[in-house]
Amino acid sequence: MTKQIINTNNAPAPIGPYNQAIKSGNFLFVSGQVALKPGTNDLANADIIEETHQVLQNLKTILAEAGMDFSNIIKTTIFLSDMELFSRVNEIYAKYFDGDFPARETVAVKGLPKNANVEISAIAAV
Repeated sequence: MTKQIINTNNAPAPIGPYNQAIKSGNFLFVSGQVALKPGTNDLANADIIEETHQVLQNLKTILAEAGMDFSNIIKTTIFLSDMELFSRVNEIYAKYFDGDFPARETVAVKGLPKNANVEISAIAAV
């Protein structure tokens, strides 16, 4: 099995012992992204809409580094600090796909890194 580490300075640096993504064969496994602004330790979290856009922009940048885009995503996992945010996150999330939505689960969790409200991980394939 070949494994290629994917990291870009255009997305937030990992805040722990992990990489932004790993490419193995035809698959890309993107680590969970929160709304950190690239090059900073600051969250873009004025509201859940800004926060969700920043998370998805971070995913977009990592996908691009691997030569992929949202059309390559086959599965996502969304973690929310509160299920009350579900519909607003869905509204933004849907805008990043062209009607060809990946498989997905969404779960509420007790806490997320940096006290974020949303985190999204993805699996993509070519």
